[in-house]
Amino acid sequence: MTPLLSIRGLSKRFTLHQRGGVALDVLRDFSLDLRAGECVAITGPSGTGKSTVLKCIHRTYRPTAGVITLTPAPGQAVDLAGADDRAVLHARRHWIGCATQFLRVIPRVSALDLVAEPMLETAAPDDTEARAAARRAAARLLTRLDLGTHLHALPPATFSGGEQQRVNLARTFAVPRPLLLLDEPTASLDAANAERVIGLAREALDRGAAILAVFHDPQVRARLASRVVTVATET
Repeated sequence: MTPLLSIRGLSKRFTLHQRGGVALDVLRDFSLDLRAGECVAITGPSGTGKSTVLKCIHRTYRPTAGVITLTPAPGQAVDLAGADDRAVLHARRHWIGCATQFLRVIPRVSALDLVAEPMLETAAPDDTEARAAARRAAARLLTRLDLGTHLHALPPATFSGGEQQRVNLARTFAVPRPLLLLDEPTASLDAANAERVIGLAREALDRGAAILAVFHDPQVRARLASRVVTVATET
C-alpha cells in the first residue's frame, strides 16, 4: 500500500544572521513512511528536531533538503518540500490538520468562529445554512472538550493556556482530513481533557486518518501510537 506520507532525507538548517551567519543543523537526513490509520510518535531528546519535522511537513519551515511526498488519493501526490505556496495552502485546506502548542489568536474573533472556520472554507460566503451548521458543530466540539458555553462567543486572547489549547484542538479535529500533525497536543491539559483528546484521535484513526505526533506524556504516547520513530542525535 502506498504510504499516505513518505519522507526521505529531510534536513533543516537555520542560518543565524545576527550571529555572523552561523549555521545550525537542527535536523539531518530524517526518513519515515506513514500509512492511513496509523499513529506514529516521534521521540528523541530535546533539541533533536521533533517539532521541526512537523513544521517542515506543514511548511511552517521550508526544508533545506529532502522530499516530503503526501499522497491523499491515487494520482494526487505532492512534494510538500518543494511545492509552491498555492499548493501548500491547498494541502493545508483539504488534507492536513495541524495542532501546535500555541493558538494563533485573532483579535475579536470568537472561539466558536475560529473552530467553525475550517468547516466553511469551501462554502459560499452567503450560505447562511452552512454557516449555522458549522457553528453548531463547533459548539459541540468545544463542549466535548469541556470549554464552557459562556466562553464560546469570546475571543480566546484572554483564555488560559489550556483553554486556548482546546480551541486549537477543536479546529484541528473539526474537518476529517487524511493527515493530522499533533505537536504535544495534551501538554497544557489536565487528565480529563487529555482523555477527551485521546478519544478524538482514536475516532480519527478509525476513520482512516494518519497521525504523526510528538507527545510529552509517555502514557498518551503508549495509548495512541502504533509505532515510535526516534530522531537520531548528532554524533
